[in-house]
Amino acid sequence: MGPLRTDRLDLVPLRVEHADEMAEVLSDPALHEFIGGEPATAEQLRLRYEKQVAGSPDPTVTWANLVIWLRAEDRLTGYVQATIAHGTAEIAWVVGTPWQGRGIASESARALADWLRSTGVTEIVAHVHPKHAASGAVAAAAGLTQTDAVVDGESRWRWQTTS
Repeated sequence: MGPLRTDRLDLVPLRVEHADEMAEVLSDPALHEFIGGEPATAEQLRLRYEKQVAGSPDPTVTWANLVIWLRAEDRLTGYVQATIAHGTAEIAWVVGTPWQGRGIASESARALADWLRSTGVTEIVAHVHPKHAASGAVAAAAGLTQTDAVVDGESRWRWQTTS
């Protein structure tokens, strides 16, 4: 997939070369409170990104991994991603701590969800920690609705075509 553009952002396909800057963007341990794990080093991200850039080993699954470029600051601020299979896309987003609260995650997730809908995806799903109100707001901004389902302790948010 090519880049996506919003009023303030460029969502650019992930490249291995993004690892150094993304290691800085994702370096705050507090960022991992809801997503788990701990900050990755640039080398760990390079190895992860090599696999992600290569694409899914399953030919029925497509990975869309995009970094978020904030044009006004001329820098990366986070990422959005989708795993697409059989008409369903599971999406996720992470924005570095210094850029949170500025609508970057909502704008990015909405752009990704709009693009997915334009490709014929019939269902979009996100899993959000029930105590992470900000991520719930991002899911809602992307057009998803919270369901009663809980998977691995996370609330399932969903959009599906009405046709």
